[in-house]
Amino acid sequence: MKSIGVGLIGSGFMGKAHALAWNAVRPVFGDVPAIRLAHLGDANDALARAKADEFGFAKASGDWRQVVADPEVDVVSITTPNKFHLEMAAAALAAGKDVWCEKPMAPNLADAEKMLAAARQSGKVAVLGYNYVQNPVIRHISKLIGEGAIGAVNHVRIEMDEDFMADPEAPFQQRHEKANGWGAIDDFAVHPLSLILTLFGPLERVMCDMAKPYSTRKSPEGEREVEVFDIATILMRLKNGASGFIAVSRTAWGRKGRIAIQIFGAKGSILFDQERLNEFQLYLTSDGPTEAGFRTVLSAPHHKPYDRFIPAPGHSLGFNDLKTIECRQLIGRMLGEEALSIDFEKGILIERAVDAMARSFQEGRWVDLG
Repeated sequence: MKSIGVGLIGSGFMGKAHALAWNAVRPVFGDVPAIRLAHLGDANDALARAKADEFGFAKASGDWRQVVADPEVDVVSITTPNKFHLEMAAAALAAGKDVWCEKPMAPNLADAEKMLAAARQSGKVAVLGYNYVQNPVIRHISKLIGEGAIGAVNHVRIEMDEDFMADPEAPFQQRHEKANGWGAIDDFAVHPLSLILTLFGPLERVMCDMAKPYSTRKSPEGEREVEVFDIATILMRLKNGASGFIAVSRTAWGRKGRIAIQIFGAKGSILFDQERLNEFQLYLTSDGPTEAGFRTVLSAPHHKPYDRFIPAPGHSLGFNDLKTIECRQLIGRMLGEEALSIDFEKGILIERAVDAMARSFQEGRWVDLG
């Protein structure tokens, strides 16, 4: 493969993140084919052309189907609202394109299963946009757990909070529509679930409660009912026997990008917070009693692939750097390499967990994932 032709559908925040990653992946890693930004699609021709010029794409179209059909496109980045993922991913896969689709897979499990079936039938690479698992810190935490540094893990807690929906006077938006899913559990909880899947494997059972702090929002047409839930709390049991919980909120004033992880084992503990994504805290019982305590470990070149970006420790990676790492993992899969990514096969485990959470809330009981 001498070069990779990229198609991008959607040019909002995540579309730009994908464009930045495609532009950066070869300069950062140096070991991938040349990247051709072939075709950008968006809601109309004018917007698509403007964004194509900004991001560096050769062609632009107001019809996403033209991106999928373009013979110059080898892989399609899908960064549109969730309700469009099934149709777009299925069409791209059927056209023989590899797919990089933003999370979550779809607004409901049935559509996600159809996406998985389309990927299996096509035989193409199909991965999801879970870039937080690409953090060198998370990779190192996984290594520590795998080596038994903190012993057998017995309890895991993850909280994810932001405040972009905390203002009760903020207007109604697309994310308040049921057509895009349940709300906090599939917009937010999928990120903690991706980390749990990467660090520990799948869940065994869940018990979920959800809350709607503001039942209506203002819109140009008047008050509209908020159709989803902005807060969720989930008790969970992992297949490895550990207990834990996930707590997520889109209405938590003061929280901007928090994913706080606490992992407790028989021989120590590990703490991490996404708002400080270049460090983690480690407590080991093997330390002497006079020195016992949490130590802060900063990202450094020996936490691969931090070294591909910066040659000195403590200088910090960012959100879009993680997206570039994710892009490199996608290319690795396209080249037949082993890669760390959440493909549709793993992603369906997250979607089944979300579905189980929704059923738990509706039925008021624990739900087994099988």
